[in-house]
Amino acid sequence: MGLFNMFKRKDMSVEIKEYLEKDAVVLDVRTLMEWNDGHTEGAKHIVLNLIPVEIDQIKAWKKPVIAVCKSGGRSGQAAQFLKQHGVDVINGGPWENVDQYLEK
Repeated sequence: MGLFNMFKRKDMSVEIKEYLEKDAVVLDVRTLMEWNDGHTEGAKHIVLNLIPVEIDQIKAWKKPVIAVCKSGGRSGQAAQFLKQHGVDVINGGPWENVDQYLEK
């Protein structure tokens, strides 16, 4: 594996589709301003820094979660935290990654 392959983002399309089939909740962790510029219809919006405060609410959904943001960095942080707290979660990366698989 070359040095630059380390930084190559894994294609999450298969996992995203699997989670959507399991009725996953799309959790957008971007800022309110970013959310207002566009988001996945039906997604839940909890800003990244509020995830620890809202962990009980997220667990109460009793569903798998697909974390999304603008580029995948913040959703990756959210996914890591949620996973450590027993939530079935994947990092969906940019919100458009998930949006493309939903019926309009």
